[in-house]
Amino acid sequence: MLGNNIKELREDLSLSQKDLARKLKISEYYMNKIENGKENPSVRLAIRMAHILNCRVEDLFFEN
Repeated sequence: MLGNNIKELREDLSLSQKDLARKLKISEYYMNKIENGKENPSVRLAIRMAHILNCRVEDLFFEN
């Protein structure tokens, strides 16, 4: 769910994984692992991600 939510929000803003990874200052590899459900972001990273994706942190983790 987390990965799908991030992907949907990211695509709504026309951002590639690479674009989002750069904005978050993380590797594309790590961004890919988060979107594919193989890694979970830290709380700090989730907060930054929500800010960039113009959503609430809860929107990343729970079904909308």
